[in-house]
Parts: sequence; C-alpha cells; structure tokens
Amino acid sequence: MTTANLHDMGVRPAPRASRFRGLLADRRFYEYRRLAGGAVLVNLAVLLWAIGPGGWWAGETPRVDALAGAVTVNFAVGILIRQQYVVNILFWLATRLPVTAPLRLRWTLAKVYHFGGLHSGCMTAGTLWLAIHLGTLLAAGGAGLSLGTIALAEALVLLLAGIAILALGPIRARFHDLFERSHRFGGWAALLLFWAHTLSITADLHPGVPLWQSLSGDVNFHLLVAITVSIILPWLHLKRVPVRVEKPSDHVAIVHLDYGDTPFAGSSNALSLSPLTEWHSFANIPTPGRGGYRLAISRAGDWTGAFIDNPPDHVWVKGITTSGVARIEVLFRRVVYVATGSGIGPVLPHLLAGDVPAHLVWATRAPRKTYGDALVDEILAASPDAIIWDTDAHGKPDLADLTMRAVREVGAEAVICISNPKLTWSVVETAERAGVPGFGAIWDS
Repeated sequence: MTTANLHDMGVRPAPRASRFRGLLADRRFYEYRRLAGGAVLVNLAVLLWAIGPGGWWAGETPRVDALAGAVTVNFAVGILIRQQYVVNILFWLATRLPVTAPLRLRWTLAKVYHFGGLHSGCMTAGTLWLAIHLGTLLAAGGAGLSLGTIALAEALVLLLAGIAILALGPIRARFHDLFERSHRFGGWAALLLFWAHTLSITADLHPGVPLWQSLSGDVNFHLLVAITVSIILPWLHLKRVPVRVEKPSDHVAIVHLDYGDTPFAGSSNALSLSPLTEWHSFANIPTPGRGGYRLAISRAGDWTGAFIDNPPDHVWVKGITTSGVARIEVLFRRVVYVATGSGIGPVLPHLLAGDVPAHLVWATRAPRKTYGDALVDEILAASPDAIIWDTDAHGKPDLADLTMRAVREVGAEAVICISNPKLTWSVVETAERAGVPGFGAIWDS
C-alpha cells in the first residue's frame, strides 16, 4: 500500500520516531515509571521546602501536623487513583480527543492506563513520609504526643514497609499469591491502624477539645473518609451469580454470565470462588445486541487450571466494571490488534463492536481445536482479513515483525497488544521505536 493510498483513505503515515522518543520507548523509562518517579520527585521537592522555607523543623517543636498531612495526601492520591470510578473517569476524559487532533497528543493521552504509576509513587512516598514522621517524633522525645500515637505510627511503618517489599517486581512475580494477600489483608489492617493513629494524634494535638469538633475541620480526616469509602465501594457490589461454562478444550473455558449486567467493550470484571482470599480479573466479551457477556479463561496457573478442570456453577463478582487498555482505540483512525492465546478475549469485543477499523494478528496453538470452531468463525466474521497464526503448524512467529508488516499494509495509526509480558514488550517497543504508538498491559496489579 503506497503513501498516496493512505492519504486517500484519510490515514496519515506514522511519524518517524525521534531519538528522544526512541529513548522513551525503552521499558526502563516507560510511562508508569515516569509517573512513579515524578510523584517521588514532587515529594522530594516538598521535603526540601519543608526543611528550608517551610520551617517544619525550625520551631521549638516540629510540625507533626504538617508531616501527618503529607502522609495522608499521598495515601489519598495513591488509593483513589485506582478506584474503579476514578479509573473510568480518567479513561473517559483521555478519550474525548477527536482523531483529527495531532497524533503526538493522542499518543500521549492514550497512555492513560499507566495511572498505576501514581499509585506506586504516592504510596512509596507516603510510607517514607510516615517514616520521617515517626523519626521526628522519636528524635523530639514524642513531641508532646502520647505513647499510643507513637506506637501506632511504628506499627504502620512496619506494616507498610512489608507490603511495599512484597510489591517489588521480582518478589511480586515469584510470590504473587502472597503479594495479593498482603495487599488485601495488610491493606485492611493498615486502614484500621491509620484510623486509630488519626484519632489518637488529633486528640493529642487538640487537648480539651471534643474529638468530633477537631475532626470536622481537619482536611486529613476528610481525606481518610474518602480513602475508606473508596476501599469499601467495590465490596458493596459483591454478588454471587450463576455461570455456564463451555470447554472447547482442556486448555480453555468460555464462561457465560447473564445476571442483568452487560458491560462495555474494553472492560474487565473481577471473579472469585472464595471472595476473601483470591480474586482474578478477566476481560469482558459482550456481544452487540445480546445481554450478558463471556469470559475466556485459559490454563495459566493453579487457579485457572482448577477452574477449567472442575467448572463451578456459580462465581463471585466484585466491584465496578472497569476500563482497560484497549478502550483507547477510539483515539485512532485504524489500529492493529495483536493477541496470543487467550489474549483474544480482550480483543474480540472490539472486533465485534467495530467502532474503529481494526486488523487482527492472532498467534495461538491449533485455534479451532483449542478455542472451538464457533469462536474462530465469530472472529473471522468480524475480521475477515485477520491473520490467525497456528503455532502448532507453523511454529512461533516473529510477532513484532508480523505486527509491523500489518501496520504498513493497512496503514494503522496504532498497535494494541494483548499477550504475555515478554511478547507485549517486544511488540510495543518495536512499534514505538518505529514511530507508531504502541500499547499493552503493564501487569501492575
């Protein structure tokens, strides 16, 4: 396809990547880390200001109220940025830009799904502020606060430090179940300790004043209320629902749910068989004009293996239907979707909806044998020109090269990849180094 053909179609050729853009495409400097690093740098600037002009340690007693505020603000931003309603609002705002806007601007806004970097950066900074807060109290002989307040601060620092350590990439990958439980149960414990510490420090700082009166005008208290509501909200949507499970093969289960909720394309829901211990998020597959939705669950671990081998008749669903990475497709005139294996699940609803012209590259083993004729025929009906690569018959392809060929052939403005971490990084980095916007999951949960 020539450049002239692309202009006739209203599709601009992808811009060349600058050396700077090529550097930013490197996974070491990707948007998630830049957001996390930016949050930490902002907090460092505040700390330097507090040491100097702010005078938090200049008086007879340190400004423990200001230190407590720095802790609360960081935790509020870190937690609220991952609240499902907030996530959906962020995606809605980011995708308001028309496709006539400059590609560079649309490219930047489409990285909205890296918002988890703010969670990581602010939670880290908040924990460090809490450690500074505790160190200040100990150095100042308590700074007039009770032993109970100090003990609560110590417990919080130890608990949050443990959660942060388990959240480190290599540890989280190796002990993912432990990471999930530490975040859930440790997070709840930290919230209770945070409440106890807030009430205790407020009483210490305002002796003789009724607690409710001190709290009513305290911004930290109102932020803590917002944090608490944010954490509770998903559990208010907890429901046990019936499911119908198809097994095209021993590798895949197609789960049908119809309980009065039809989610939008590009969304996900969290499922569980034991709601207090383990949750797993899956992309929703709604079908236009039909109620309910499907999920594609492939064998990828103990939980998914047990689900496929012994399909349940009911599952627990929690939280609010939440936007996922592929929602950003509307920012582009034409996209190439790249999927491997059950990554077809998040892609299929976009092919069925047809809101954006799309070309599919799907690499999987024995597609009809693994996923069933019905699903493959449905994909081909929605995308007749799809490239479906049978890895059993042809071996594993150079997915990045296959993707860039497809981009050139159809004149796509962007690439959206749903695969394992290694392949996703390969495809996204290759695209971005070539000046083509690339997007894919970042595994930050």
